[in-house]
Amino acid sequence: MTSPMISSEALRRRTVLGILCAIGGSATLSLNDLCIKALSGAYPLHEVILVRAFVGLAFILGFAWVTGQGAIWRTTRPGFHLGRAMIVMVSNATYFLGLAALPIADAAAIGFIAPILLTLLSVVVLGERVGLHRWGAVLVGLAGVIIMLNPEGEFRWAAVLILMSAFTYATTQIMTRSARATEGAATINFHTQVGFIVTSVAMGAWAGDGHMAGSSDASLEFLFRPWVWPAPGDLWAFAGTGISVAAGGMLMAQAYRMNEAALVAPFEYTSMPLAVIWGLLVFGTFPDARGWLGIVLIVGAGLYTLWREAVRRKR
Repeated sequence: MTSPMISSEALRRRTVLGILCAIGGSATLSLNDLCIKALSGAYPLHEVILVRAFVGLAFILGFAWVTGQGAIWRTTRPGFHLGRAMIVMVSNATYFLGLAALPIADAAAIGFIAPILLTLLSVVVLGERVGLHRWGAVLVGLAGVIIMLNPEGEFRWAAVLILMSAFTYATTQIMTRSARATEGAATINFHTQVGFIVTSVAMGAWAGDGHMAGSSDASLEFLFRPWVWPAPGDLWAFAGTGISVAAGGMLMAQAYRMNEAALVAPFEYTSMPLAVIWGLLVFGTFPDARGWLGIVLIVGAGLYTLWREAVRRKR
């Protein structure tokens, strides 16, 4: 009789720890959005990602050394890490480019369309049957996205970039879950940071001289702006984005390794109120009535979708 009790208690502790990792990871990653938004007006994307990757890599190696994890770069699945790093790079780049042109709360809200995109993918790719409840949540969420795409009668292409980011982000979390038996959180994030370094160096070699700069679009200018030596007053943002993305990435990877995605995903919404707070305190932006309507529709539909998934799994 003792073994089931011990197993049940261990499962409960693992579940709680995974949830705490998801909450902490979401809060930490919201700081990354704040730092990126602060840097997007003066530095190119490839420079921000390169510096962030080196800071993040140092943080991960230091964490592995302190915790005695050894050679975290060793893996039997290099192809998996290469593929995941490329998808993460696309997810980050599209999100940051959209973030440069959108209020931070709007970008965060649109990013939370990921659970709804997963529902659509389950129908198209996996042939799963989806009931009326989840289809209703999909329609509500899409209505929220339409509002966020066109808040004041002018279509915002930057919001489409956030949609692309949400799709690729959902893909990377599924990949993380699938590799939980062989790859640790530190190993996954180590190879992700290496992928960032390689890609940003290549981008810098191509566009770092600024020959493609000068666009009036905030996203394109963030992408093609020439390399600029960091000002001392901005070092906090460079250090903050590197540390927050490394710590937050490991916490989220650990959360998805320890628990099912349907359990972890709702706690990622912790970053939504933080995005509103950062936007108000740091950038002086606050969603208007139409923006709040879009936020409520997207977040509400996403949470309802995840709840229905939990109910379906229990059945």
